[in-house]
Amino acid sequence: MNGRSWSSSGRPARLVAPDYRVGVPHHDLVIIGTGSGNSIPDERFADTDVAIIEHGIFGGTCLNVGCIPTKMYVYAADVAETIRRSGTYGIDATIDKIRWTDIRDRVFSRIDPISAGGQRYRQDELPNTTVYLGHARFTGERTLSVTPTAGGEPVTVTGERIVVAAGSRPSVPAAVAEGHVPFHTSDDVMRLDEVPRRLTILGGGYIAAEFAHVFSALGAEVTIATRGPALLREQDEEISARFTALASGRWNVLLDAAPTAPAEQRADGSVVVHTRNGALAGDALLVATGRVPNSDLLDAAAGGIALHPDGRIVVDEQQRTSAPDVWALGDVSSEYQLKHVANHEAAVVRHNLLHPDTPRRTNNALVPSAVFTDPQIASIGLREQDCRARGIPYVTTVQRYGDVAFGWAMEDTTGVVKLVASPDGTLLGAHLMGPEASSLVQPLIQAITFGLDARTMAEKQYWIHPALPEVIENALLGLPLTPAS
Repeated sequence: MNGRSWSSSGRPARLVAPDYRVGVPHHDLVIIGTGSGNSIPDERFADTDVAIIEHGIFGGTCLNVGCIPTKMYVYAADVAETIRRSGTYGIDATIDKIRWTDIRDRVFSRIDPISAGGQRYRQDELPNTTVYLGHARFTGERTLSVTPTAGGEPVTVTGERIVVAAGSRPSVPAAVAEGHVPFHTSDDVMRLDEVPRRLTILGGGYIAAEFAHVFSALGAEVTIATRGPALLREQDEEISARFTALASGRWNVLLDAAPTAPAEQRADGSVVVHTRNGALAGDALLVATGRVPNSDLLDAAAGGIALHPDGRIVVDEQQRTSAPDVWALGDVSSEYQLKHVANHEAAVVRHNLLHPDTPRRTNNALVPSAVFTDPQIASIGLREQDCRARGIPYVTTVQRYGDVAFGWAMEDTTGVVKLVASPDGTLLGAHLMGPEASSLVQPLIQAITFGLDARTMAEKQYWIHPALPEVIENALLGLPLTPAS
């Protein structure tokens, strides 16, 4: 092999150290990042000399600091809220204690071994794979300089083909960075030793909404400050407005509250954030103002890789960059910072690496998403404001969960299904807010993706009674459509 995996495991590696006297380590395939990029080399690459470069924790954002651990916390938060609301159903129950460290340790006692196991598998069990634990940057065409995380001199690595799957990182506003105050991001806030008594969250997107639910359900007094006029503004305008109203009744929500001056830390350890809507003091500060692609850390231009104005790597429908034999996928190139999108793009790249004469194209025309806050939110397709802005004729309907039998059973008063369709019944978008929205949206994803119109979907199949999907059936039947000819 051409390289050695830099590891702190202490185990002898079967990989030999690069011989700088002989030449530069060269590989058939180099993959930067161990999130979705790590899934590319399977048994079909057994005869390929593969190098994998990781500058952080093996497994990427989703496994370590994103989708999976956050949803484990969300489930615990949901259980706590169910107990608090049990009186609605004639059940008297109270929460005796929130054992935060037990919740935390349940999460990471499962997550951390998966990450460590994935690293061991790649570096110790695959004779065709070299793992570089370090930071990579381009120094030329398909040429990388890798600086070991553990220290030491950089190694130059080249590849016949390179896949950039380097992900993204939390964005930190200048007002926080310039204030030199202690703060948390999604990268570390789940590993706190205790729940802050008062938590200030900067941001109004899905990360802010999910952590507000988690920490408030588990004992914190939460304040959310967002620079915009509503929370979750990327959602359909009606869903955003409904959620903002609900959130304002549960948390201290400050709208139009962009930071105006550097944050400060008081003598008692609390952090003060100065905003257009006043000063906020909390025992801990969580910055949840979005994520930025890691392309700026790669010196992409030196590798001949073009970037969008927002920093994302430019790719075509086959995930090819502007540099020959270099592909990119996931947050580093995609406008959708979603794991299921990165996985889809990784599958396309894998196929195109294996079958260059019959390449596949990425299909991101209809990307669904979900926000695991309280209540859950899920969405696919066009929003009402999209149709209005594009001059697309449309009709809408809003169906309440509480108008179907299972909604009655839940005593639900806030859940809704909003559908957007053309007047002839072509489904254009679906936007849900309520219990299990992330699951309930799936038949609508299928219908919109495969062109099933509202009438056919509503009338040509059975809907189990009295199950919650009846809310979708009623929404479909409630669309004010042009009569069929």
